[in-house]
Amino acid sequence: MIWLLALPVLVAGCAAAGWLLRRRGRLALRVFLGVNAGLVLAALALLVVAMSAGPAQAAATAAQGASASGGWAALIGAAISVAGSSIGAAIAVAYTGAAALAALSERPELFGRAMVIVGLAEGIAIYGLVVSVILIGKA
Repeated sequence: MIWLLALPVLVAGCAAAGWLLRRRGRLALRVFLGVNAGLVLAALALLVVAMSAGPAQAAATAAQGASASGGWAALIGAAISVAGSSIGAAIAVAYTGAAALAALSERPELFGRAMVIVGLAEGIAIYGLVVSVILIGKA
């Protein structure tokens, strides 16, 4: 619910960032660096608070059940596999797509071969999705 309430603030922030980039380049860079530094400090403070939780919070999480204690690692692994494979596929499609368009501009009859190569590059993301489904099934 908090994310839905924060969505207009996020949209306004993105609009302000675009306006700053168009109007004042150096000022926008300083603002972005300041915001990023603030976010890193907030994340660090949250990490310190989470790591310094006492035994009372450990007892509360133990009361939720033992089944929920081991599932978080599989879910994080699934998220990492999807994110990593998607980023890898994006990089691969960028390079192979550019090369395919360059080859097609000279020889249009290479369309089939070029699309197969781009499709193979997109298959990397599907492999990450399959791994994440397997990991979620084990959670």
